[in-house]
Amino acid sequence: MSYFVYLISTKRKNKIITYVGYTKDLIKRLSLHNLGKGAKFTKGSNWKIIYKKKYISKKKAMSEEYKLKKNYKLRNKIKLNFYKKMLN
Repeated sequence: MSYFVYLISTKRKNKIITYVGYTKDLIKRLSLHNLGKGAKFTKGSNWKIIYKKKYISKKKAMSEEYKLKKNYKLRNKIKLNFYKKMLN
């Protein structure tokens, strides 16, 4: 079974914010976030997937999710690259 580590983004009060998570079903998880049934932090916003990576084990996905959550420089780099591409 495969798992995904993902980074989602939304705009709140003129700021772009991100959230990191892991899941087996990326589409279903994004839907839950957008319906307000995901994590408490994600309620009330329209989220977009800006990064995803597939892993073959839950353990590896959880480890990589933890690393991405703590690595704010990498998260900001991914965010900036995504929004630069959208503007072009």
